[in-house]
Amino acid sequence: MNGISKSVNGSGASASGHAANRAVPGAGHSDRDAVAAAWERFTAGENTVRGVRPDILISWYRCREEYQVDPWLTRAPPAPEKGGHTLRHDIVFAELGGLAARASQEAEAAGGIVTVADSDGRVLASWGHPGTLRRAAESNLAPWAAWAEWASGTNGMGTALENRHPVLVQGPEHWCKGFHDWSCAGTAVRDVVTGEPLAVLNVSCHRAELPEATGEWLRKAAAAIRDVLLRGARRSGDELLAAFLQAASRTSGAVAALDAAGKVLAANEKASPLLGVPAHAPVTDPARRWVSHVPELASLAAQSAAHARRDPQWRGSANLYIPFTGGLLPVQVHPVFSGGELLGLLLTDEPSAGEPLALPGCQRRKCALPDRIAARRGDRLVMLALREVRFAEASGNTVWLRSDQGSLQALTQGLDNLEQQLAADGFFRVHRRYLVNLMRVREVEPGFKGALFVITDARAREAVPVSRRHAPQLKQALGL
Repeated sequence: MNGISKSVNGSGASASGHAANRAVPGAGHSDRDAVAAAWERFTAGENTVRGVRPDILISWYRCREEYQVDPWLTRAPPAPEKGGHTLRHDIVFAELGGLAARASQEAEAAGGIVTVADSDGRVLASWGHPGTLRRAAESNLAPWAAWAEWASGTNGMGTALENRHPVLVQGPEHWCKGFHDWSCAGTAVRDVVTGEPLAVLNVSCHRAELPEATGEWLRKAAAAIRDVLLRGARRSGDELLAAFLQAASRTSGAVAALDAAGKVLAANEKASPLLGVPAHAPVTDPARRWVSHVPELASLAAQSAAHARRDPQWRGSANLYIPFTGGLLPVQVHPVFSGGELLGLLLTDEPSAGEPLALPGCQRRKCALPDRIAARRGDRLVMLALREVRFAEASGNTVWLRSDQGSLQALTQGLDNLEQQLAADGFFRVHRRYLVNLMRVREVEPGFKGALFVITDARAREAVPVSRRHAPQLKQALGL
């Protein structure tokens, strides 16, 4: 971590390289005072606050409306016991631990600490300045404590798990008053196939500026772990491809190989036109795998992977809606394992056998309910009118609908699938994590260096970030 002992100067180097994550704790008392005043008003129930970065404000909304975290919390709660870590998790933890331990001397020199937490925000280990570690322990910023947003509000680790980019949280940007003397920057390490978080790495300082090199070090650490995961994913892809070739040699029917995200590694001549991918063009690299025009594949893969990890002998069946034919294709789902690791799935068009899977897209077509979208509230199924939905936000493969009835979990898994389902109904992809109902856009607010934010609720100042890549299309769609 070259230069970690240097402080960030007033010009403000970003800890994430992200435009919204402008520099750091000491970058001006007026900014800090403005955020602290906004925090006071927001926690008191006010919805319209200014001077707060959009990522932080969206996190505050989650903490207040969805997670209902006590803003006066002074200590993170104990982490719940939970099993189910895979070999990928163990590899990531070992790699991150090694990186953090090597950086601990420089972190100590800067008065900071380096922390590793799992995908649920449970702290596994911390290294760094002894005095800062003692202060951190007073707030439970230590092993066996929970720092997910649902537990401890806006913070470097928890908010990084909610975002696809590194996150900087400084002073009163923390949701909980007890953490306002801290500044932290975190980045989540995600599975290269599914995008699900596996772990999070965080740097924290108490009443001090974060080291200048923090953002670059976090980026390089995450990239190093990603390289390790990519090598593992390519190896798994090679083994899945071998299973596909063996299965295809035994049948004249359709056969395809999917990864756990529902992307296609390979398809034979019968499966190729049905899935809308090339035949005999296998791709083991997870970044280049084929995305099928069958929207239910992501949901099928997610459900099947969950079943198979609980029971390796599990077999499934489903009816896929095939746009190419306009009909339903019965398929069997065969999980493929190697050394206890789920490599992916084989789909065949053999007579249905195994546990039936309920695919949201097929159910929606079967019911033929126009202008409705299915969502969950606890154990109940809620049918929302499309006009009630302001925007959809992805958290991994789970999609949350921000609606007039509150925040509800979409029955459809994966934002890509929901986008295909609603594209003809005025919903527009503005960001890799956000899908917006254009009819609910009230304001368009310029951001930094050409970025935009759309306001879907002017009263609450509900801001949704628009990536620079999507900004020109959004302007065109809105007639601007």
